[in-house]
Amino acid sequence: MRPSRIAARVETKNNTPVTIAISIKVNDGVVLAADSAGSLVAQANGTTQVVQVYNNANKVFNLRKGLPIGAMAWGAGSIGKASISTLLKDLRRRFSGHDTDHADWHIDPANYTVASVAERVRAFLYDEHYVPAFAAWPQKPVMGLVVAGYGSGSAMADEYKIDVDAAGNCPPPILVRPSTECGAMWAGEPEAVTRLLAGHSPALPGALAPHLGVGVAQIQAALGAAQPQLSAQVLNDAMPIKDAIDVAEFLVDLTCKFSRYTPGAATVGGPVEIAAITKHEGFKWVKRKYYFTQELNPEFEP
Repeated sequence: MRPSRIAARVETKNNTPVTIAISIKVNDGVVLAADSAGSLVAQANGTTQVVQVYNNANKVFNLRKGLPIGAMAWGAGSIGKASISTLLKDLRRRFSGHDTDHADWHIDPANYTVASVAERVRAFLYDEHYVPAFAAWPQKPVMGLVVAGYGSGSAMADEYKIDVDAAGNCPPPILVRPSTECGAMWAGEPEAVTRLLAGHSPALPGALAPHLGVGVAQIQAALGAAQPQLSAQVLNDAMPIKDAIDVAEFLVDLTCKFSRYTPGAATVGGPVEIAAITKHEGFKWVKRKYYFTQELNPEFEP
């Protein structure tokens, strides 16, 4: 069986607190998994500083109940006074047709694409909220999302990536991989997952370049060619969705423990949240935390 391809690009630390967010796509669907560490940041003297870390942030989201689409976020955990979780629930109301002021945002289950949903997510979070909230910040918070799932009539899942850089720029959503291809991408703290799936530390090209007398790009090309021999082959296009779920949980847990036992603050941690999106079952929570119990709240919106 052909091994899955991993994403060629991973995130590196920047001016925002790190996290781990994993998207694994196999033939049967796509899995979104993330940790729950969330940090509050503030700007002082032109720099961004972490002032508090919490371990109950929500980073995986159902974008439209009843449809096989979801999202996952990393980087900035809030925009203004609202968390990304609250904002995406506001957006979900629009997608569900419950916001009469934005009736044209309603998703028609018989006629939509993951690309169009990703464009709406970008317009809502970036154009409506991020740009005005951080207009006065000299260095903008980095933020990223993956919008994933099935468009109406699609045979395979798609993943679209939205990136906001430290200059506050946000290009249109980018297709992570062709619809017919499978693989994994990860964002936030790349060290542990990259060592396992790519077979080397992301810092290796920069560390070797001064000693070998060649450019970083040449070393990266060589490592890319050697990747099949270096990487742990834990992914496969044909693996069942449950096994993809287990691998995703393993990779998040691996990064959490890597962050815990290496020097520096443990900015990756808390409960692991996982959702699986398949063509026929749609968006399904696999692991999720609540601040209330179902016994005391028999009626609630999951």
